[in-house]
Amino acid sequence: MMRSVINQFLGLRLSGNCSVMVTQVRDKGHLSRPRQRNPQWFLRKEITKYNDLMTAENKQFVNEVGTDNYGVKKDNLVKTAEPSANEAVWTPNLRRCGVIARKIGQYPLWLKNGERIRTTLLQIADNHVIKYIPPEEYLPAQVPTVANLHKRGCILVGSETTNPALLTKEYAGIFRNSGVLPKKNLARFIVSPEAQLEPGTPLSVNHFRIGDFVDVRGKTVDHGFQGVVKRHGFKGMPASHGVTKTHRRAGNIGGGGEKGRVWPGTKMPGHMGNRWRKIKGLRVWRINSKYNVMWVQGSSVPGPTGGLVYIYDTILPLRRNKEAPPFPTFYGEPQQEGDDVWYEKVHNFKSESITYENE
Repeated sequence: MMRSVINQFLGLRLSGNCSVMVTQVRDKGHLSRPRQRNPQWFLRKEITKYNDLMTAENKQFVNEVGTDNYGVKKDNLVKTAEPSANEAVWTPNLRRCGVIARKIGQYPLWLKNGERIRTTLLQIADNHVIKYIPPEEYLPAQVPTVANLHKRGCILVGSETTNPALLTKEYAGIFRNSGVLPKKNLARFIVSPEAQLEPGTPLSVNHFRIGDFVDVRGKTVDHGFQGVVKRHGFKGMPASHGVTKTHRRAGNIGGGGEKGRVWPGTKMPGHMGNRWRKIKGLRVWRINSKYNVMWVQGSSVPGPTGGLVYIYDTILPLRRNKEAPPFPTFYGEPQQEGDDVWYEKVHNFKSESITYENE
């Protein structure tokens, strides 16, 4: 009796001479909540770490041997970007590649008219092109919502170099033909075939210009399970006068009528944050080419401090680039003197603002 109850609870079916078949039911329809785990087609990145009891000298030797045997020549670890011979001409309908950045904080700037604006600092750290997939070969496992996807290619970009000895063979194999060491982070960008980049091409903050508008995509701060007061901004009941048990509760959810149920879209307690969000049309106010940092408009860039974000040209029709940007990317050294480049409306505190004349 107990065995049959356990089998029913675990979803086991007994047929014939004790042959067991486990049945798994997964709803393939519309899901009311997003999946919190990574898709199953992602490759495992890190290997299982064991305590090998090696000295510091032996670890350094093993790392050097792993880099030499990885298949990347040391002269090609930092590949200089060079424009291709068949470089296309930019048009407003072409989509360029994006970059991977880290959100490093907020900083105020002042315009020349005295207005104070809030900005967010994004650092583009060690970005390289890993692979380009042409439109006829690009078959995504998860189809993005991009118009004319069959006419677009895909560029795989990696950021932040890591030690190949800490990665699995499958994950490290993605970078074998790119000319760079494996990266910690990967991102795909849907681009036009004219904007393709060779593997190993570095991407810096000069990929964008001051005054341009960009879109930033990131994952919001994970707050966990929260109530309606914090999740949806409910006011709550008075804490001192009135009822005693509904200070922070939602109250009536309006599920009456013929169909007594919870209607879709009802604001209720649940998981808050950890969702992919995109903020569009942010102006680039300032650029520092030495540390690859850019100041973008606003303080609502999704993600925590130190989190990863993806930056690319805006898709808003009224804020697209009217002049040709660095296409397909920026090659060479910046032409401006110094490391900082300011937008024309921003006040540069390094310049003199008050001058005195001799009487």
